[in-house]
Amino acid sequence: MKSLMRFGLLLAFLYSGFFSFGQNYDILLKGGHLIDPKNGIDEIMDLAISGDSIAAVAKDIPESQSKKVIDVKGLYVTPGLIDMHVHVFNGHTPGSYIADGPTSVPPDGFTFRSGVTTVVDAGSSGWKNFRQFKTQTIDQSKTRVLALLNIVGVGMLGRFEEQNVADMNPIMTAHMITKMFPDLLVGIKSAHYWGDFTQVDKAVEAGKLANVPVMVDFGEHEPPNSIESLFMEHLRPGDMFTHTYSNGPRVRETVVDANGQVKPFVFKAQERGIVFDVGHGGGAFSWVQAVPAIKQGFLPNVISTDLHIQSMNAGMKDLCNVMSKFMALGLSIQDVVLRTTWNPARVISRPELGNLDIGAEADVAVLNVREGNFGFTDVRRLTVDGTKKLEAELTIRAGKIVWDLNGISTEKFK
Repeated sequence: MKSLMRFGLLLAFLYSGFFSFGQNYDILLKGGHLIDPKNGIDEIMDLAISGDSIAAVAKDIPESQSKKVIDVKGLYVTPGLIDMHVHVFNGHTPGSYIADGPTSVPPDGFTFRSGVTTVVDAGSSGWKNFRQFKTQTIDQSKTRVLALLNIVGVGMLGRFEEQNVADMNPIMTAHMITKMFPDLLVGIKSAHYWGDFTQVDKAVEAGKLANVPVMVDFGEHEPPNSIESLFMEHLRPGDMFTHTYSNGPRVRETVVDANGQVKPFVFKAQERGIVFDVGHGGGAFSWVQAVPAIKQGFLPNVISTDLHIQSMNAGMKDLCNVMSKFMALGLSIQDVVLRTTWNPARVISRPELGNLDIGAEADVAVLNVREGNFGFTDVRRLTVDGTKKLEAELTIRAGKIVWDLNGISTEKFK
């Protein structure tokens, strides 16, 4: 009897070992519509994950090969979204607003729920306080947090501090990027300067030293400085102009003129290689600019949120909502996915991101396109109606499920 029991246990062990050996994957996303702009994929395919990496992308991967199978039929599977303009240096420095301040938000609470796995903090910190930002936020976050370093040493401590030309040090800014944190710092930010082109030129000088792009928030000049001069004389191909569809003509020259026409030099600037970023924010996206621009073929290179506590509770909401706004203006889901995955990855020179390459870190978004009647609001509280709205159903970061809206990855309660 004991011999039979031992034999039975041995058979069970061998069977379980054989079965486990046949399970090559940890997660299999089955039956979804894959959109991977880098690799030209736009069709129904399966995606398998092993550990923290993408292991297979193919049609009809057998379910028996994976430990967990998630049915994603009727949903879109994309690379994890990249939000190239956020403010996540949350903290409590007295008097600060964005740099270690209450206007910034902790990233993990606002990323995964909208399919975002990577964010780029847009200049919240400068070279003087980036190490605090790294220790306090970047190192504590599951979200991949990269950053543009502000040309102002103290970053976005306050509007007054951002005018201090003596604190704009291209050499120290470049050293921080090239010698200390080249894996985290992907560019330089110029913003909120009340004067001429001095701040922009110092940022570009630092960009040349560090061989990284510059992002410019070019508002708050009265009268406005020339954006034609900015695009054609001060910025380089690959540099970024953010808040593209902002409408504050008293302090910021707009891309669409008073007659509703895109200014001809704007198209030439895009052809020259200037990158146009949405940077929706709490005050920098208006239908009066976006609607005629899109109708005339002037599309952004990158769709981003300018996430902070004021924008997320107003018309912006989250990245899926901003993507949905552009779908309401006629862009396809393929168009908006491109502008939130592979396009920003190329802008920040991180080709390992924004794609579903075999062997790439498994950052994946599963999106649902809801159909119905929806209203999309700009920063002036004007609404455009739409019939489709994106929603993040599932988010995977480095092979781990970090967001599951409706429990599609879980077992049913019995």
